[in-house]
Amino acid sequence: MSVQPSHDARPDASHRPHWPWWKWGLVAAGLVLLEIVVFVWLFRRPAETAATPTPTATAMAQAPEAVDYQGRVYRAKVEAILESGTITLGEHEQTYQRVRIRLLDGPLAGTVLDMDFGRRQTLPSDMRLKVGDEILVNVLKRPDGQLVVYFMDFVRLKPMFWLFVVFATVSILIGGWKGVRGLLGMAFSFAVIFGFILPQILKGHDPVAVTVLGSAVLLAVTLYLIYGWTLKTHAAVIGILLALVVTGLLAQYFVNLTRLTGFGSEDALYLVQFSAVNIDLRGLVLAGMLVGALGVLDDLAITQASVVFQLHATDPQMPFRPLYRRAMQVGRDHVAATVNTLVLAYTGGVLPMLLLFYVTNENALQVLNYEFVAQEIVSMMVGSLGLIAAVPLTNLLAVSLALYHDRLGPLARYLGPPDRGDGHVHAH
Repeated sequence: MSVQPSHDARPDASHRPHWPWWKWGLVAAGLVLLEIVVFVWLFRRPAETAATPTPTATAMAQAPEAVDYQGRVYRAKVEAILESGTITLGEHEQTYQRVRIRLLDGPLAGTVLDMDFGRRQTLPSDMRLKVGDEILVNVLKRPDGQLVVYFMDFVRLKPMFWLFVVFATVSILIGGWKGVRGLLGMAFSFAVIFGFILPQILKGHDPVAVTVLGSAVLLAVTLYLIYGWTLKTHAAVIGILLALVVTGLLAQYFVNLTRLTGFGSEDALYLVQFSAVNIDLRGLVLAGMLVGALGVLDDLAITQASVVFQLHATDPQMPFRPLYRRAMQVGRDHVAATVNTLVLAYTGGVLPMLLLFYVTNENALQVLNYEFVAQEIVSMMVGSLGLIAAVPLTNLLAVSLALYHDRLGPLARYLGPPDRGDGHVHAH
């Protein structure tokens, strides 16, 4: 006696893992509960005891009000070039200038001062001040009341603003409404970083807990804003969160194994000196690794989820294993390219330092052992491992949602469509 398969049965259904709706519900409830616990723990945790004031800050507090030893940064405009010549600093010959500037903001706005440029610091050979340049200067007041001015940097906000205008315009022209939503997502990312993550770390909270919570909120809002409430987005978000957990565990292990302290850069030393609270620099290193991996994980996970749902749309009858295998074929290529991109990005960030070691003929093994070099290498490797983990995790979630979301019963309709295109929106 032969058993005839029903017409609505899918091929190879017996080979597919069956995840009932209550398991998906437990996963979702667990993630929500985890975020609530972290949130409550974070904000009930008392801030660290305030650090001892730095000698500079103490001296400023005890100094007479008429004397400004630390100075203040002003925006200024070059009004005249008074003198120009050549000077030798060490073995480097360069041009120096004496210029007249007018302060444009602050309590000394309108004050005219003369400033030396290129007499004390080494400058690129083509670096000159011109009449009309806007610059940043540091103005100090000596005990005798004399104002002393030092060049700090050029004002770059205007060209940066126009660069952003070009970037936003091209994003909208090419990406359409997705480009607009991408810009809104970027704005929200900056809001979370500068409005939540950084302030909470500076209040003495654990950098890793703050970063994980902020990243979860950032991911949920930006990805759903850009790609909509779809199965594809659900798979990408959960895949990224799981990959972040893997990345965090690996980062914790290898930071401890390599005995990274967080004091591997001058920035960390300045942070310790000027911060009002004790900041966990090792935790800050871990948080930096998570944030560094987050941006690439975003791209990788959403692309893999898109591949799965496109393959499923092309052949809805494709069984679990072939669909997963084809998605992994794309994922392997994606991982290879993305890891290489990550390596080049980290290398580009430390390129001047690498050139310095090359010129000074430092021993290669000794250079690799320096903490600020080891920190970059560990970040690169841990981030790459997180990317590799994201591919099978996201593919597994996406394939499961694509094939079995209808088994959730009434809950399936609340998960949204498999994917959402913007074909219904036209720009005329």
